[in-house]
Amino acid sequence: MSRSPNTYWNHNAAFHNEVVAHAAARGGRALDVGCGEGLLLERLAGVCDEVVGIELDPPSVERARSRLSGTPGARVLRADVLDPEPVDGLGTFQTVTCVAVLHHLPLEEGLERLAGLVAPGGRLIVVGLAANASAWDWIVSGVSVLPVRVASLWHHETPDIGVPVAQPRESLAEIRRAAARLLPGCRLRRRFYYRYTLVWDRRADEVREVDR
Repeated sequence: MSRSPNTYWNHNAAFHNEVVAHAAARGGRALDVGCGEGLLLERLAGVCDEVVGIELDPPSVERARSRLSGTPGARVLRADVLDPEPVDGLGTFQTVTCVAVLHHLPLEEGLERLAGLVAPGGRLIVVGLAANASAWDWIVSGVSVLPVRVASLWHHETPDIGVPVAQPRESLAEIRRAAARLLPGCRLRRRFYYRYTLVWDRRADEVREVDR
């Protein structure tokens, strides 16, 4: 399977098509939180008017800026998404994405911060990792090992792209409870590649002080 030398496939990139399709349905502005070296941000730039990436790791920021250097309407900001400055100055976005990043943040504070960046009528899309805690978690992970390895071989996986990684702390059940409390109406699903997806829509008629 051939691909551009500037791209790759791994268990996170496996969800990029889905995320980009969500963003394409809304257009407007998109924010990728923890954008890494910018592959998803580059793809979002093809379907949105403006894209912003937030990344804390300096080498990843430089790689993302290099990748997006010739892309109109795209910028990469070195910042911690939980730091009010300069993130508060970005405004809100029709699409907010967060791929394999939420487990790097305090769960509830992270969810609240991400939700606060979503414009009325906009959507938050999280692709996340959860810790195995229950017997069912371990069973699902165990039976997934062989098919995931086959898929990884088929797609010529690039598992290490040189960005910071961390082990998840919270279980899927803990994440589900927090999300249900903080993001009413969100949809959370266990997915392939040891991931889950969380999708939440802010009501179009919800106007907050930041949107005025």
